[in-house]
Amino acid sequence: MENLISTLNAVGKATEIYESLDGSRVLILPHGGRILGLFAPQRDANFFWTNAALATVESARAFYQSDDWHNSGGDRTWLAPEADVFFPNFPKLDKYFQPRQLDPGNYRLESTAEGPQLVNDLHLTLTRSQREVGLRMTKSVSPALNPLRYEGLSIGVEYAGYTLRTSLELLGRSANSQDRVGLWNLLQLPHGGDMWIPTYSKSQPNLIMGSVSADDLAVGERLIQYKMRSAGEDKIGIRAVATAGRVGYMYRSGDQSALVVRNFFVNPSGEYVDVPWNNTGDFGYSTQACNIKSHQGPFSELEYHSPAIGSGTGRTRCVDESQVWAFRGAHAEIQLIARILLSPDI
Repeated sequence: MENLISTLNAVGKATEIYESLDGSRVLILPHGGRILGLFAPQRDANFFWTNAALATVESARAFYQSDDWHNSGGDRTWLAPEADVFFPNFPKLDKYFQPRQLDPGNYRLESTAEGPQLVNDLHLTLTRSQREVGLRMTKSVSPALNPLRYEGLSIGVEYAGYTLRTSLELLGRSANSQDRVGLWNLLQLPHGGDMWIPTYSKSQPNLIMGSVSADDLAVGERLIQYKMRSAGEDKIGIRAVATAGRVGYMYRSGDQSALVVRNFFVNPSGEYVDVPWNNTGDFGYSTQACNIKSHQGPFSELEYHSPAIGSGTGRTRCVDESQVWAFRGAHAEIQLIARILLSPDI
């Protein structure tokens, strides 16, 4: 962790460390509004993926001085619908562009009684309507205690966690917007692991991008397993009515295994407005998983959406709260934790 912080400081990207009473440490990077790292007490091994360009001062400086998207890694917040925010020529898919006012944005770091807070005010022009919306995005970090602390099942296993509270607000005249916009939180993790998505009922994922081998995707009555190991860029989406609001990702960490779980609220009565690019009338997807092994780097994304605000929702502001729980230890112990927190079928 210290090497990463030193590199970022050397290239003018200030960081903030938030430490919970249980010793969990969160590394906050205001550039991009990132939770860049999560660390267990007395350990420097990051549970998250970070861009290889951050390994040295020279490569980090070149990376941040470039006009390319500054995908530093970690836990970031984007906005949906993707078609309106990231495809400037939609329905043509010839150009994908991250609006710089969104990422890296212009986040300011504020201190509150509960902990650090990041705030980004921005204006976006949505592609299909060509209307501008003014928005305020706010992110704050607070503790998330080990959910197994009373179960006696994680003795000798490293743990770190945090709660992320994210809000989105339509500003000024945009409060009467005829468009809908939703929060989209994405967690980047080391490539090559297994994504486990519990469901209340059998739900066939929708292929949003690329292609997924039948060998890499298993759909059970109450669990989806996605082996995220292929080259290229592939993405699936799962409907809100079926998803249980908890997703886990297990990967090898040296001679041990690591498990990162995101616990979030799913409201099938809410308007989930992110849609497949080839079927923009197909609403209702709360959960997504994206496998990347390309020029962007090798990482796996655990993604979820919040119900939108704006036209027809009756809301001009929303607040979302989720927890990230991370464990590292012997494979048998980590697998047992996954079975308890996610599904006995793992």
